[in-house]
Amino acid sequence: MTESISTGRRHFASDNYSGICPEAWEAMARANHGHVPAYGDDEWTTKAADLLRELFEVNCEVFFAFNGTASNALALSSLCQSYHSIICHELAHAETDECGAPEFFSNGSKILLVSGEEGRIRPESVSHIVQRRCDIHYPKPRVLSLTQATELGTLYSIDDLLQLQEVARRHELRIHMDGARFSNAVASLGVAPKEITWKAGVDVLCFGGTKNGMAVGEAIIFFKKELAQEFAYRCKQAGQLASKMRFLSAPWVGILENGAWLRHATNANRMAELLETSLKQIPGVEFMSERQANAVFARFRPEVATTLRARGWRFYTFIGSGGARFMCSWDTTEEDVNALVHDVRELMQAK
Repeated sequence: MTESISTGRRHFASDNYSGICPEAWEAMARANHGHVPAYGDDEWTTKAADLLRELFEVNCEVFFAFNGTASNALALSSLCQSYHSIICHELAHAETDECGAPEFFSNGSKILLVSGEEGRIRPESVSHIVQRRCDIHYPKPRVLSLTQATELGTLYSIDDLLQLQEVARRHELRIHMDGARFSNAVASLGVAPKEITWKAGVDVLCFGGTKNGMAVGEAIIFFKKELAQEFAYRCKQAGQLASKMRFLSAPWVGILENGAWLRHATNANRMAELLETSLKQIPGVEFMSERQANAVFARFRPEVATTLRARGWRFYTFIGSGGARFMCSWDTTEEDVNALVHDVRELMQAK
């Protein structure tokens, strides 16, 4: 860690490693003047919610929470009773990285896992798991949880989502979307946010801000407003009602008002594309999934990964199905990518 701080090197382990983007920082500074009402009754929170309604082109209910775990868990719990179940991909964050929070906050709703190539859920898998058991002894499926972009860096297209919407309607399932990297999905697909959310049947979106340049903060957006009834109480009980809410919501104003959210996501995607293209030119590097957003999953000889870490590079190998995940951030530069590629090439060519 000392080496990382002293050199200022940008790493590829997670987009959570990055700092605060200028727009979010400047908005927090603007909000840091005088006394304003607490607990969200301030102009910054109102403005942020209004900007999100403009972005999605719909009158939705908006709440702000500190982190993705709370956002997903509370959103899912609002869609379920304790005797219900949640269908998600076997690699979804709700299953692998939330420490049981969805089950805890829903008072025990069971998570049902489905497989799917490259992190995506297929409609036939949803139908299979719903129809597998229909008796009273089995937790009734109630929610389909999708991750956009997926844990393997792939995307659901509009057509994918419309197919899932059809099967969800047929089986009376509500749709939750974990959008920790939703900005990257929008940037890659080149569509309006509404096209891959409420127009495709998504009932509630957890829109990630932290991974796209904010210090903390996720937006929980209910496109069906009736599902948000008493949700504010859930946030309060879970410790997610910020007393000085303006500092949670002001950064959203900063990244939304002039389109910084999309520019930063576009940069992260572009750097991941550059990384993928450069690594493809190195003999022996294998790729584990299709790159569609800001993550590259690669596999090379074990000693290469060990030496890369010895040289100070940080990356994860426990996410997905093995290999190394390289995640690009809003502030990743071509120089960062080139430096990593240089070391990978040198080590792969060594005998």
